[in-house]
Amino acid sequence: MSGHSHSHDHSHGHGHHHHDHTPKIDNLNAAFIVGIILNSAFVIAEVIAGLYSGSLSLLTDAGHNLSDVAGLALALLAFKLTKVSSNSQYTYGYKRSTIIVSFFNAVILFASVGVIAYEAVIRFIHPEVISGSTMAFVALAGIFVNAITAYLFVKGKDKDLNVKGAYLHMLMDAIVSFGVVISGVIIYFTHLYWIDSVVSLIIAIVILRGTWSLLKDSLRLEMDGVPKEMDLEKIKTELMKAKGVVDVHHMHVWALSTTENALTAHLVVDPAHISLFDNIKHDLRHRLEHLDITHSTFEPEFADEKCKQPDC
Repeated sequence: MSGHSHSHDHSHGHGHHHHDHTPKIDNLNAAFIVGIILNSAFVIAEVIAGLYSGSLSLLTDAGHNLSDVAGLALALLAFKLTKVSSNSQYTYGYKRSTIIVSFFNAVILFASVGVIAYEAVIRFIHPEVISGSTMAFVALAGIFVNAITAYLFVKGKDKDLNVKGAYLHMLMDAIVSFGVVISGVIIYFTHLYWIDSVVSLIIAIVILRGTWSLLKDSLRLEMDGVPKEMDLEKIKTELMKAKGVVDVHHMHVWALSTTENALTAHLVVDPAHISLFDNIKHDLRHRLEHLDITHSTFEPEFADEKCKQPDC
């Protein structure tokens, strides 16, 4: 019976039982726009100050902040695309764009680390005279801008990989700006210009450490891996709690977007309860919503029926 009894019904179809774990797009929309404006203005200020003072730290940080602006813009675009209706070509809509963007942002950050490290080594070998006071004052402004932007994403950072990425980037930038302030003060008093290159390398390491988890998590989702917050054994245990379900196999869990997860599974059902399968589905979808799985498809099998699909 598994062929024609396959049942598919998205969990958001039963209204009052739905638990919305997705960050509100309206709130995020405002947060991203404010973040983009603030950071764009700061990038321009950093470039001007960096050219004036000759500071590599300011110019490399400006380049990094520019990549953050691009990342914020891409993330905002991806969130808007998730609201576009599905069609015959994209049956899930454009939800997956959020995963693609989070991976792309991580790749951009890795590339920026390479550029920063290269320039830092060149400047270390050939140090140039720079203005420590200019570095310090601009970086102080950077702490202010990045801290405000990071605060905008605090509420949504644990619910979405893109929001978490934006939050971590802004928080890291605030820390990096603090490092540049220290560098500027040291240079102002000691004229040890190679400190600028050392700080640039430290900036690169900080960005690399913070970006690694983002790259790893986004690559996992890109490869249809089980989202890291998902526990397959816990999910199976929850499915087995439904009345009439005697076994669960051929279970797959993956991310549709950075906020929505999906599941398919074969349910071995006691023949005495097969007529109540609609009730079983309803119960299971309600349970899965509490585990942040919003789309589920179940294929029922009799307890004495042998599954003919591979990997069962």
